[in-house]
Amino acid sequence: MSKLTKRISKLFSGKKDKSSVKDESSTAAPSATEASSSAPSTTEPAAHATDSPAAATAAASPTRAPKIAVVIYSMYGHIAKLAETAVESAKAAGAEVEIFQVPETLDTEILQKLHAPPKPAYPIAQPDDLLKFDGFLFGIPTRYGNHSAQWRAFWDSTGGIWASGGYYGKYGAVFVTTSTPGGGQEATVYNTMSTFAHHGILYVPFGYKSAFPQLTNLEEPHGGSPWGAGSFAGTDGSRQPSELELGLVKIQATEFVKTVARTL
Repeated sequence: MSKLTKRISKLFSGKKDKSSVKDESSTAAPSATEASSSAPSTTEPAAHATDSPAAATAAASPTRAPKIAVVIYSMYGHIAKLAETAVESAKAAGAEVEIFQVPETLDTEILQKLHAPPKPAYPIAQPDDLLKFDGFLFGIPTRYGNHSAQWRAFWDSTGGIWASGGYYGKYGAVFVTTSTPGGGQEATVYNTMSTFAHHGILYVPFGYKSAFPQLTNLEEPHGGSPWGAGSFAGTDGSRQPSELELGLVKIQATEFVKTVARTL
């Protein structure tokens, strides 16, 4: 072998393969820091404060009493009698309750000719009065399956609040009176839905869950439906709400307060 060949062979035999060096470095043992960070943790996460039954109950409880307005129009006292029962029931369920009546649109002479008794001494509702409440129980006497003129006039006065969204997200339920079974026990309530929709009021139906025996009672004539509690007044207004009908509005008011309270 020539001297040049020997020199080249000696030169290459003294070098390490770079890929071999790289492979060896990649298989080196991990450092202590790496080993510590990759080891599984033996510490359990801290329990949440709401894991205990007591804490869960406290979390589900309302932070304050619901504020409920019972707002009515009553010409002959039927709606007023239902409303007073609703107020008592709502207070017993833990709500702060105030009762209002919408303004009268008929003058005294007309009311006298209609043989209407004196109005109850409830405050007259102005649209701004209702802004502080979480929910409304509206007592509406039917007129051909719809609102009375007094109620319509009140809603017509709420344009500014409609534009500002003042009632938006508040809860509403309805109880009614009609002359007869076919007079609008359900229609009066669902004809309220367009007004609720425009104001963003969230309708709370009565349903059957808490008053199934009463609503399905066929032993005596009575008002009320899953849309809302109600009573019959008779064509001459002489019939007053029965105990069954008063019981229905009592249940409705209680369940309404529970529904509103769950949102606070």
